[in-house]
Amino acid sequence: MGEQYDVVVIGSGPGGYVAAIHAAQSGLKTAIVEREETERLGGTCLLRGCIPTKAMLHTADLVYDMRRSEDFGVVGGEASVDMDKMDAYRAKVVGKSVGGVKYLMKKNGVDVHFGHGRLDGRNRVRVTHADGSEVTLATRNVIVATGSACRHLPFLKIDQERIIDSDALLYSKVMPEHLVVLGAGAVGSEFASVFLRYGAEVTLVEMADKILPIEDHESSDAVAKVFKRQGMKVLTNAKLTEAKAHADGVTIVIEDAKTGTSQVVEASHLLVAVGRRPVTDDVGLNTTGVTVDDRGFIEVDEFMHTSEDWVYAIGDIVETPWLAHVASKEGILAVDHIAGADPRPLNYGHVPNCTYCTPEVASVGLTERAAEEAGYDVKVGKFPFSAIAKATILGKSDGFVKIVADAKYGELLGMHIVGAKATELITEATLALGLEATVDEIIGAIHPHPTLAEAVAEAAHATLGHALHI
Repeated sequence: MGEQYDVVVIGSGPGGYVAAIHAAQSGLKTAIVEREETERLGGTCLLRGCIPTKAMLHTADLVYDMRRSEDFGVVGGEASVDMDKMDAYRAKVVGKSVGGVKYLMKKNGVDVHFGHGRLDGRNRVRVTHADGSEVTLATRNVIVATGSACRHLPFLKIDQERIIDSDALLYSKVMPEHLVVLGAGAVGSEFASVFLRYGAEVTLVEMADKILPIEDHESSDAVAKVFKRQGMKVLTNAKLTEAKAHADGVTIVIEDAKTGTSQVVEASHLLVAVGRRPVTDDVGLNTTGVTVDDRGFIEVDEFMHTSEDWVYAIGDIVETPWLAHVASKEGILAVDHIAGADPRPLNYGHVPNCTYCTPEVASVGLTERAAEEAGYDVKVGKFPFSAIAKATILGKSDGFVKIVADAKYGELLGMHIVGAKATELITEATLALGLEATVDEIIGAIHPHPTLAEAVAEAAHATLGHALHI
């Protein structure tokens, strides 16, 4: 059976590889198992998700700014996207990150096994290599971090040519003439924003009554307005009832959920971005007493511990926010519990959400409506980037900072940001929530000038009824 490990991690995404590093740094003999056919570490986030999509978004930001460069006194030619060169740039970014994870495994003494890892009875992990050979790893503990995959709709045939999922679109070098995006969550909104600025016609379709459904209503409304101003068609309360691919494109039928009327949309491509599903169906869970619900989620306690005393589960396979930074924190938490470090459970109410479309959207804590439903006497402060000098300098004045606070004590309950660098600015609010800070304390912190962060301080002032610059 070979060596005895303290921890074997199945899956090398941002949850799995961080868990492996932390385990090794904690003095535990550690191995990681990855079934990626190309024998690269990093999981969906690095190979087919977070990292390559953000590279595409950066290209979209550049071409968007170049097309309006004369507004900033720069005279240049008409900017366009070369899909082959963009693909090479994206591959370079991914390759560097893959190399970094490989280096960290070696640096920290983590044994890497490429192959399909499955639990194989108590304290055993069986690894099936690409050539069919197998090895069994003996381990005191296992952390299952097998991630998620694109969710498909049963009535839609995904041919990955005309009707596609995000995995296929991510590495396609084809520029859609008209891309219909089904699902206006983070994934759908980001791809819609990418290809709109690349030069495609884009229609964004969402079944809920607003895009970015988990965000504060004002954030969703603001992004929808900017998308429309940029030339995107946005349909909410809309249900796709039929889609047929043909040689020249896709014929799509969309029903208005309010009126029941339907419209036919002819597009070159349909992206199905309706969420993801946990990958737990071939991990050997049937050889254990691990509890799995009917949707494939593994049940865990506050320390990511399953109903089997030697098995932990983290990331997209448990019913917590499906975010890379959450998976990483869960991996650290699981390792600390294994190591007997008496860790503190995660506060999922303090998880920042980030969407990297243009304008960016970020939030942490309660929305205004959720705070009211929770019984708080709510005070709201909102400040627009149009009144911030740095935003004017950048030519990116869309959006705002919105603070939701408790009226009685001034405690910060939530922050919602739409605009340039929103995904960077939200960290201040994440820290403030963790420290149970008040709006007075945010005001008391000196925010440098000229910066976009000044909008955070101004929103805090606005919560108290006296914004300075508006």
